[in-house]
Amino acid sequence: MTYFFALIITFFLSVILTLVVKKIAFKYKILDYPDFQRKIHKVPIPLLGGVAIFLSFTIVLIYYSFFTNLLIYGFILPKHVIGIILAALIIVIGGVLDDKFNLKPKYQIIFPILATLIIMASGISINYIRNPFGNIISFKNWDFNLFYFQGIPYKITLLADFFTLFWLLGIMYTTKLLDGLDGLVSGITIISSLIIFCIAMSKSVAQYNTALIALILAGAFLGFLFFNFHPAKIFLGEGGSLFAGLMLGVLAIISGSKVATTLLILGIPILDVVWVIIRRMFTKKSISLADRKHFHFRLLDIGLNQRQAVIFMYSLTASFGIAALFLQTMGKFIALLVLAALMLILAGALVIIYKYKNKF
Repeated sequence: MTYFFALIITFFLSVILTLVVKKIAFKYKILDYPDFQRKIHKVPIPLLGGVAIFLSFTIVLIYYSFFTNLLIYGFILPKHVIGIILAALIIVIGGVLDDKFNLKPKYQIIFPILATLIIMASGISINYIRNPFGNIISFKNWDFNLFYFQGIPYKITLLADFFTLFWLLGIMYTTKLLDGLDGLVSGITIISSLIIFCIAMSKSVAQYNTALIALILAGAFLGFLFFNFHPAKIFLGEGGSLFAGLMLGVLAIISGSKVATTLLILGIPILDVVWVIIRRMFTKKSISLADRKHFHFRLLDIGLNQRQAVIFMYSLTASFGIAALFLQTMGKFIALLVLAALMLILAGALVIIYKYKNKF
């Protein structure tokens, strides 16, 4: 009942704050105008959805962190919660500025980098991963203590910090680039959060405080999805799409370095982003420029409507996410290979169907 209550409270808070933020976005004309190419909506849609999600998530997180004994214990310390909130705040501030002033990519990336550095400074990092054979690969070599505060060391761990930086930026830009259809990022974030919740609640992991954070995150996006599913009444905006990636990346770390699990859950979007980056590099196009070559737009090109394409993406995410619940390290590695093969097959099939349709 405690978890259910946290989900419901965050959901209703998100609904209320989304309505408020929607009015503010209209008042200050922070809107996403259609261009009928990549932005396929027909009328201007308010942005700033990430602000409502951040506020609802943060309010409930603060309550459970500092007014109950249900969240801060074991691995999760006050400094971790403070780091998450500050990093998310940086992301949202950068998102609001971008939604209003349409910042250039070289300025946009400042905020995700700052957020990642804050996360690492709070002590959240990838200290190890497991290889496909179950052995642990440690990144805790080359530690450098910077200072101590209240008996807790604050230090730089080169390998761990490098992989954490790469991981968090990668996941943030995956959800950012995925944000092309109504409700797509919001729904996938909810599914991913619920999968992480189930993993954290399992006997083998038993991280009930991590499970609580995952459920709070799911509630915040669920309340927003009520207005974001097609036809969307409000969009996530830059801050919302990056916040989704930040939190999923952080949850993967604090749930016991479940990097492989998160890779499996977000496998299709991640592979799509990798493919788009490789294609743009070979065609000498800017990586930062948006286009309609993403997998979800390909689904529209073959005749699916927005709801059908989004539900199809939900189904893929849920299928591989549920599989992650029952697979061990080697099984997850095999599943990742299967996912990569499936992505290639689907991408090829979509191209063939698209060319066939355009002949007639």
